Amino acid sequence: MAVYEHTYKRYQGQVTPEWSRFLIIPRHAFRDVFKSKLFTGFFVICFIPLLVEAILIYLHHNVNALGILKVDVRGLVPIDAFFFQTFVNLQGGFAFFVALLVGPPLVSRDLRNNALPLYLCRPFSRTEYVMGKMSVLLILLSAMTWIPQLLLFFFKAYLEGGRWFVDNVWMVSAIFLSSFVWILLLALLSQAVSALVKWRVVASAALLGIFFVPSVFGEVINQIFMTRWGNIISLGALTKNVTSGLFGTFVRTTGRITDFDGEIIRDIVMNEPPLWASWTALFIISAVCLAILSNRVKAYEVVR
Repeated sequence: MAVYEHTYKRYQGQVTPEWSRFLIIPRHAFRDVFKSKLFTGFFVICFIPLLVEAILIYLHHNVNALGILKVDVRGLVPIDAFFFQTFVNLQGGFAFFVALLVGPPLVSRDLRNNALPLYLCRPFSRTEYVMGKMSVLLILLSAMTWIPQLLLFFFKAYLEGGRWFVDNVWMVSAIFLSSFVWILLLALLSQAVSALVKWRVVASAALLGIFFVPSVFGEVINQIFMTRWGNIISLGALTKNVTSGLFGTFVRTTGRITDFDGEIIRDIVMNEPPLWASWTALFIISAVCLAILSNRVKAYEVVR
């Protein structure tokens, strides 16, 4: 409209609070994600291990069900720290494939279509943009990792009684921290790769390579030098060590030297990298991802 007519008026509607403006991104992203029936079906499959976990917990306290199934309660899996750690790691594996499907196109699509100026010309900062894109994965993966795991922990505490809860309440922090460290790493890596590679297929392949190629090289180093320090470049081994440390199951690994016929020559003790080294490596990786996002997420791009 012509400015000289003075017919324009200031917006009088409800203004979104500044602290929650970044949530507009996951709200619309979830609509696109769950439009795919294939992804929705896979996301539902990811909850099957949680159902199995709930059944195992329930069977420990249902005498009638044990009698019908003719199962000895002593033969069931013990519900302890290792039990919850196992299912946390299992859900973490499913979370990786969900991140692989959802994460790569989040930023690359905006960069490919030059959409960042449309975001950043509004009262929407670069930090809020990155937080919004990361929250898509953080919310989605939290719904299938630490949130249901904590619900199952409290379900076990309800069946077992207050004494069990007091003795094992420390596992609440272990479940949350181990899951959150993993999903935060997935969110940062997927967004960093998405910011560097504008094509979804290439970004997905690069994300796969980041997780699997260093793991292979790390295992080669372990075998050649008879050590476990090769795990310091393996993201899977790093998170596994951190999770074991949080659950109190972190132990040194014993290896064996064999000849070409498979005969054992001698046993050796190979220690995993200390927990501080694993935490430091994860911190450095996260810092590099944030630096990449800070460099790539801009309102304009200079093309030479």
